[in-house]
Order: sequence, then structure tokens, then C-alpha cells
Amino acid sequence: MQGMSERQYAAHVGLSRGAIQKAKAAERLVLYPDGSINAAASDARRAEMTDPSKTRMPPGPKLKPVPEAAVAAVGDTLREQGLAVPAVGGGTTFLQAKTANEVLKAQERRIRLQKLKGELIERARALALVFRLAREERDAWVNWPARAAALMAAELSASCRDATGQQITVEPAAMQKVLEKHVRAHLDELAEVRPDFR
Repeated sequence: MQGMSERQYAAHVGLSRGAIQKAKAAERLVLYPDGSINAAASDARRAEMTDPSKTRMPPGPKLKPVPEAAVAAVGDTLREQGLAVPAVGGGTTFLQAKTANEVLKAQERRIRLQKLKGELIERARALALVFRLAREERDAWVNWPARAAALMAAELSASCRDATGQQITVEPAAMQKVLEKHVRAHLDELAEVRPDFR
């Protein structure tokens, strides 16, 4: 075989084998006597016979710049999984980015499954629930001295005696004021606590 086969010439010019067969049938290719394709002569003939406005330009690389935030996210994901992280400014390889993408997809599926199972709830809902529970707890503590003062006063009066042995009477109203003072001080301390919802 003197020249190229249809398959070889198709690879040479970047066309399909069917397109080469059509060009061969339209006599736009130069053939050797054995039927093989003369590549150099065929390239020249095709250039002469082809309308430039109808030629397709080979697609250029469609590379878009990758934002630094995306590269940092890939590094963070790889680091969380204990995998190798690219050096700063060294660039992320396709394999590293693909691995990070697969890890993120798996994490997303796991979170979705946990939501479906009821193991996870929305952050806003959790905050509202915690706020409601904290308010109910605060209200219960604020109302507690009024309920407990009379009982505590009666218990203390029954068990307290002065130096002469006489029973001391504790006033429920005084007991309630003391209890309220201590409960409010405790609630003020609790109000300083700020949960970290990160």
C-alpha cells in the first residue's frame, strides 16, 4: 500500500470515515493505483475544492478560568477526607477535582438521606425550637418561687427553732422575694450564654 487507508486519512484530517468515503466518491481525494490515498495531494485538492465559508473550524479548547474559591473548596474537601491536597498555586489536577466532586456528591446524598429519615432538621426550625424551649424554661423558673415559697416557708417554720427553743415562723411572702431574687440572678447568668450554631 503506497498511501493511507480511509481510516488513517480520516484520523489525519480529523474527519469521520464516512466523510472520507463521501469525498472519495466525489473525487475530491487523490488516489494511488492501489486505491490508497495520497495524503499530501488529497489535502491540496480538498483545500482547492472546499468552500472556506462551509468549513468547520476545529473546536478550540473550552477552558474557563476556575475561581479561587472553587479551588479552595476542592482543597478543603480533600483535606476533610484525609486525601492529598494540591500545593498553593500548584493547581488542582483533574483527578483531585473529580475526587472532591464525588466526595461532595456522596456527602450531599448522605445528608438528603438523613433528612428523609428524620435524623436532620432545617437550621431555622432547630433555632426556633431551641428558642421556644428556652422561653418555656425561663417562664417555668420565673413562676417557680410563687409556687414553692409557701411550701418552703411551712417546712422551714416546722424545723427552725431559735436559741430558746421556740419555733420560728417564716413568712411565705419574704421567702418568695428571696427566691425570686436568686432565680432572677440565675436567669441573668443564663441569658449571657450564647450558643454557637456553626
